[in-house]
Amino acid sequence: MSHKSHSLKQLALQKFKKNSWGVFSFYFILLVGFISVFAYVLAPDNSMHANQMHLSIHSKKPGFKVQMLTIPSQINNEQSYLLKVFFGEKNTNTEIPVSNIEVQGSELFYTEYASDGLEGVSKQIPLKSFPEGNYEAFINNKTFLFGTDKYGRDLLSRILVGARISFFIGFVAVFISLIIGIFMGSIAGYFGGKVDALIMWIINVTWSIPTLLLVIAITLALGKGFWQVFIAVGLTMWVEVARVVRGQIISAKEMQYVTAARALGFNDFRIITKHILPNIMAPVIVISAANFAAAILIESGLSFLGIGAQPPMASWGAMIKDHYNYIILGKPYLAIIPGLCIMSLVMAFMLIGNALRDALDVKS
Repeated sequence: MSHKSHSLKQLALQKFKKNSWGVFSFYFILLVGFISVFAYVLAPDNSMHANQMHLSIHSKKPGFKVQMLTIPSQINNEQSYLLKVFFGEKNTNTEIPVSNIEVQGSELFYTEYASDGLEGVSKQIPLKSFPEGNYEAFINNKTFLFGTDKYGRDLLSRILVGARISFFIGFVAVFISLIIGIFMGSIAGYFGGKVDALIMWIINVTWSIPTLLLVIAITLALGKGFWQVFIAVGLTMWVEVARVVRGQIISAKEMQYVTAARALGFNDFRIITKHILPNIMAPVIVISAANFAAAILIESGLSFLGIGAQPPMASWGAMIKDHYNYIILGKPYLAIIPGLCIMSLVMAFMLIGNALRDALDVKS
């Protein structure tokens, strides 16, 4: 006879599985995480930051096709396989969109692509520029599924690579906020008195400053850059975690299991980490999911203002900043596509947060 376990973890997991939106959001977040890690494997343009520019084909519509001639470089750019997979290829070759290619003798003549019915510039290059004169291997038809941005870069590749910043800033920011918030909240709630008053004063002062303004100040102090933004966002999100942990510990420290732990002679550190925190993590998990979404929005706002991830790094917020004026120029997809990506990822974290809240609610 099988005995069905009714542990709180299994009950919470069963309740979570019944929430279709929560399960869908979970798998969607996993998909975005996979894309973030292996962006350069999936992206058509696997150069570093997907930054291969072709100004002659800028702002083209989704599905645009063009013939591309690649002129090999003589520069040695050897990279390990892992560096190419996770950081992109140091591509020193020159890619040229062309409309016509002809071979005459030992020369290759090509006409550069020009839009709006214009005639492109005709140029020539010796066949010996190609390994063993095999120029055909360096000519291919390229399709831009999401079109190109205002610099002629592949928009799909930029979207895939840009997912990395928006996704990982959530992890880094939430990790920092959990470390600081749980530490400060635990001390304030457990010891109380003057320690609690001092920490609550710090929390209230930090809370009173507008989040975006505080992030801007920290970013300017640390300097513009990739990791600076991650740290700045994390340092502004710990107050919510600290307040929740403090309130939960104030309630939990009067429980019988805490009194029993004190009677057994356990020190305060063990009581907090081994007995209290494991029993109050449900609301912390829920607020962490909400902080994921908030971190993505804050990073997007910083990139839009120009103090987030710096060019040529791909960021969804920076892509909206570069193309928001194209909304009234008849090419709104340049800003709408990254905007939809931000919206969908934020929505997924909010939905999974709601699902976790319902699943971890023991009263229901």
